[in-house]
Amino acid sequence: MSPDPFPRHAERLVREALADTRVVLIEGARQVGKSTLARAMVQGAHPAMELSLDNRGTRETALADPEGFVAGFDGPVFIDEIQRVPDLLLAIKDAVDRDLRPGRFLLTGSANVLTTRKIKDALTGRMETVRLWPLAQSEIRGSHVNFVDALFDARPPRIDGATVGRAAFVDVVVAGGYPEARLRSARRRARWFASYLDTTIDRDLRELSDARKLHEIPRLLRLLASQAANLLSYRGVAVKLDLTHDTVREYVGLLQTIFLVRLLPAWRPGLAAREIQAPKAYLVDSGLLAYLLGADERRIASDDQVTGKLLENFAVIEVLKHADWAEVETRAYHYRRREEEIDMVLENRAGDIVAVEVKAAASVGRGEVKAMERLRESRGERFKAGVVIYAGAQTQPLGKRLWAVPVGGLWA
Repeated sequence: MSPDPFPRHAERLVREALADTRVVLIEGARQVGKSTLARAMVQGAHPAMELSLDNRGTRETALADPEGFVAGFDGPVFIDEIQRVPDLLLAIKDAVDRDLRPGRFLLTGSANVLTTRKIKDALTGRMETVRLWPLAQSEIRGSHVNFVDALFDARPPRIDGATVGRAAFVDVVVAGGYPEARLRSARRRARWFASYLDTTIDRDLRELSDARKLHEIPRLLRLLASQAANLLSYRGVAVKLDLTHDTVREYVGLLQTIFLVRLLPAWRPGLAAREIQAPKAYLVDSGLLAYLLGADERRIASDDQVTGKLLENFAVIEVLKHADWAEVETRAYHYRRREEEIDMVLENRAGDIVAVEVKAAASVGRGEVKAMERLRESRGERFKAGVVIYAGAQTQPLGKRLWAVPVGGLWA
């Protein structure tokens, strides 16, 4: 059992990977519970030596002689914060090539160390990566129903008697999923996020990049927050920040590397030039987004300018979390064609799709699913389900393989 008060669905993925893969990496943003999850494994089902590269002495030893450092381990070892000495990964590659036993190395990292082609290629076939995000509501509430699997089975959660209106999601959205932040008062949570961003940006990005204008990153993050759930125009952002287009693209990439921002590419069923190709940008946590927007419960409940943005960001990220531990393997996109748009399209390896739209309203009319209807007709049986996540009381049919599902369906 995990000592975390919120057992993680990703624990099963880590356990399965350790049983047949030589190196397992748990990666994700700082303070989402990576070390807690890994420690639960090595103190339970997978005993291993534990080392942290946040420890200065350990880090300096590893930096001085990566090969010698790794050679000193005979049995399984858990190394925390591997991004602090990325050269260790090449030494680990050599070690596991000589000893093919599974579960040799369990690693955690708060930055995506596989962005370097040399390291990514070296570990192909030797390492499995499990991504850990801020807590999903289903983890907080102890639900084991996977929303993504349910949609591909055309069986959306059946909800009846849910709270109606913005009261259904305001508290959930503003609290977010960072384990420490969500348990604090609003004032203390704001201080936590301020400190968290200072530490993450100053420390992780400076270790990852030699960019000379990293002081612009906080401004960029605030601007991305103001445009969350919208199409991302690198050139438009560059003009507002007085940076070059390429610099903005590079810095957005860095924010993805440290797991603060996620981009959804456009879904293109064909090659028609009229398809919009810009990605949509989301912050990985609704609590962090609310902090950056200066939006508390009262403002989310009353300000239409932030309510829809925050709910869509919350719901899309929740679905993406479910996708990570779903039985069906999918890729996520957004869809926009002419005047039609759908917030999220998930496509499995067979080409089957489901569509997800998010509305802050307490009711949904048939007219609001026209884009889904057209997509359903164009894809035929490949279209498995379409749902509108909304602030209503119950799951309602909206047509053939189309439903309105209350927000609570994400954790029912």
